[in-house]
Amino acid sequence: MTTTQKTLGSLSVSPLSLGGNVFGWSADEPQSFAVLDSYVAAGGNFIDTADVYSAWVPGNKGGESETVLGNWLASRGNRDEVVIATKVGAHPDLKGLAPTTIKAAVDASLTRLRTDYIDLYYTHYDDESLDVSDFLPALDDLVKAGKVREIAASNISAQRLEAALAFSAAENLARYVAVQPHYNLVSRDTYEGELADTAARHGLAAVPYYALASGFLTGKYRPDTDVHSVRSDKAAAHLATERGRKVLAALDTVAAAHRAEHATVALAWLAAQPTVAAPIASARTVDQLPALMAAADLHLTEGELALLTQAST
Repeated sequence: MTTTQKTLGSLSVSPLSLGGNVFGWSADEPQSFAVLDSYVAAGGNFIDTADVYSAWVPGNKGGESETVLGNWLASRGNRDEVVIATKVGAHPDLKGLAPTTIKAAVDASLTRLRTDYIDLYYTHYDDESLDVSDFLPALDDLVKAGKVREIAASNISAQRLEAALAFSAAENLARYVAVQPHYNLVSRDTYEGELADTAARHGLAAVPYYALASGFLTGKYRPDTDVHSVRSDKAAAHLATERGRKVLAALDTVAAAHRAEHATVALAWLAAQPTVAAPIASARTVDQLPALMAAADLHLTEGELALLTQAST
């Protein structure tokens, strides 16, 4: 992977963020450690998790991903060499963005991560029951206390993002430096338009999640093909849409031209979009990593970008 770094506020990150949603879910601790080791060895330094991962798994409570990541950091002694992003607001026991919730959640995350600071702390979902003035001072307190280096927002509207940035500027508080939207070749409507324009106007970076549409954009989901995966239902659903079929055909064409994996092409298209700094993609096994890491070095032509964009419109 190219060593070119992207900037998120004061943070310098690799152009592919490794998704930690699989840690403690479809990847056990030894598998997760192997993936993390390989990602860092290939030049990656930006790891994304959340306090709620993976509460949806029977028997889990949330925090499993952070625990696995914390154990890896402790065993490798490399905390200062990686950028850790986690999130607040969706844990089953700590929902929303009330200041007391934020305070309790960050301390719980720090304990599980076995560190004394979080590099990038996202509000996982906007809490529209509160005014931005209710929770931004609490986030600013975390920055002042050294528990968090930068703050960001996931799943937020353009209007609320604008309000949050305006309040931070008026009160001289920590401001969001990034957004994490649901954004990929088959899901463009949530981010493109007003939200992307707001991010661009204020110089915020985008770190898209579901960058491979739950695996659909790897190209392995085809009609009459049975793929065994915990996310196969979500991925296979795209085959039933005209957009999904057109995108798959366009990926076939571009991947063949470069002798590249479909995932590599899909991530390269996403990385070429305005404001996007580092798409998030997860790997359950080490074998899945090379296709993800290669995206940073794949340069699509204007014609190829246009082909993919048109297919996904």
